[in-house]
Amino acid sequence: MPTTHPHPHRPRWRSLAILALLLAPLLWPLQQLAERYYSGVLVEQNRQTLDLYVANLLGTLRRYEVLPPILADLPAVRLALRQPQDHSVRHAANQLLSQVRQQTGADVIYLMAADGNTLAASNWQQDDSFVARNFSYRPYFKEAMHGRPGRFFGLGTTSGKRGYFFAAPIREGQQILGVMVVKIDLDHTETLWGQRPEQLLVTDSYGVVILTSQAQWRFHATRALDNVERATIADTQPYRVQSPPPLQLEANAWLRQERPLEDIGWTVSILTPQAQLDRPVRTAVAVGGSALLLLIMLLGLLMQRRRHYLERIALDSQARQQLEQRVLERTLDLERLNSRLRQEVLEREQAQQELVQAQDELVQASKLSALGTMSASISHELNQPLAAIRSYADNAGVLLDHQRGDDVRANLKLISQLTERMASIIAHLRAFARRDRHAPESVALQPAIDDALALLAKRRQAMQVELIRDLPNATLWVQAGETRLRQVLGNLLANALDALSEVPQPRRLWLSAELTAEGVDLHLRDNGPGFSQEALQRAREPFFTTKTSAQGLGLGLAICDTLMRALGGELLLANHPDGGAQLTLRLRAADQGIKTQSPEDFVV
Repeated sequence: MPTTHPHPHRPRWRSLAILALLLAPLLWPLQQLAERYYSGVLVEQNRQTLDLYVANLLGTLRRYEVLPPILADLPAVRLALRQPQDHSVRHAANQLLSQVRQQTGADVIYLMAADGNTLAASNWQQDDSFVARNFSYRPYFKEAMHGRPGRFFGLGTTSGKRGYFFAAPIREGQQILGVMVVKIDLDHTETLWGQRPEQLLVTDSYGVVILTSQAQWRFHATRALDNVERATIADTQPYRVQSPPPLQLEANAWLRQERPLEDIGWTVSILTPQAQLDRPVRTAVAVGGSALLLLIMLLGLLMQRRRHYLERIALDSQARQQLEQRVLERTLDLERLNSRLRQEVLEREQAQQELVQAQDELVQASKLSALGTMSASISHELNQPLAAIRSYADNAGVLLDHQRGDDVRANLKLISQLTERMASIIAHLRAFARRDRHAPESVALQPAIDDALALLAKRRQAMQVELIRDLPNATLWVQAGETRLRQVLGNLLANALDALSEVPQPRRLWLSAELTAEGVDLHLRDNGPGFSQEALQRAREPFFTTKTSAQGLGLGLAICDTLMRALGGELLLANHPDGGAQLTLRLRAADQGIKTQSPEDFVV
């Protein structure tokens, strides 16, 4: 009697749930590591950006720092200070300062007398001219009158524009005759920042924002001001308001990185949104959680497979015991047979074993042959959509970095369409291997061409291939299978791009179609190297190729020729008289109809 074995215990999914709860705390150190890593990357990126902006800002200021002392020594300037009532002398000084401003790119250059009145200015002809205005209350004038170089940031009381002022005293012996001032427009330094998620912040010695990429933050105080500082601001009038309001920023919403400028008392800061750090950290934690869940699921599957394995062992053991019992019973009967019958049975068993072995080897060889052919075909047919999917996926990563969600969805939709196309191609290859025949349908030629061109658009643009189309405006309807027609067009266009990669610019590709008595002829021509005589004779043979093994398997034209003949059409190969290859697809014309999905597209 056969013995029965108890079934092994089924995997306890409750134990897996407990294991998941025990492993979940591992996500916390993963979050810490990810936050530390991405924080370091963000700090390094901001440091480089900060270095570039500070270098540009200091370069702009230092370019004009030496200009006032140089202008102070010009004879026309000194003469205007000695003869302030002479209009011709002051006119000459105005023209000189205007010419210097045009040559240097400064905002305004002006000459002040010892009492603070402006005698000459580069904007003397403009409505907001500084001439005859008194700026003796400005700190740069007071510093210059004490014999020191003057520096000051402030809002122009006449022009209303922000600027940085450099001033130098004009001496004659121990006497200071006046002050030469150069004003620099700093508005353009904000435009260098551009549209970035990080925000620029430049504060002066009072902690007031003077330059920023956010206009609403301008002239707001980043710290509390004491009464002395408020009185100084009211006296020198550097801002639009005499009492700068506080800048309200959420401390947890921004990551701040700053660089002090000791020479001028400014501080340049970059404020990065906390979301810039939280987003990749959340992604890393999500990936870690997914990996953990996948590990637990894999463990559950292994437990399930182990249970099935134990059951199979038990069944095999039971069957083996039954077989041993039968063998024992039959052995007693066989021993009674005569020796001649034993010899015949032995010979028959040996022949049968050899036959089974030969059959197994034949089946295995057939499987390997079919697998090689199918693998080569699928590899050749799927390379194009796979390249497009990789390109769309890379673009989606870049678009995610720029927070362009709609564009990412569009790329994902294109990837989904390409996967559907790949499934259709695989289904078609399966049907092709079985020699399936499907009834032709009415297919619009131009959309099929557009589909094939779109699949190779990025590669064509990267190669700078000029596309010249000469297709009728009216839709051309042909008898074909839509998937097969797209497959043929994609293969031929890809082969044309491969040929054009071997020649220098200019690279051109011509597409034209014409109606004939038999149907529609579609011409595809390039200015590549063309076909050799051997290629014209053997191009339709499978695995014949002029490319390297890494570039192609030699199946493209063979498949295209077979598909065209299956559709009742023809593929013609030739060299164009002006150089390059020319391929002609001869298709049967069809009545205009509604595009339906081919039966081959439903094969899964």
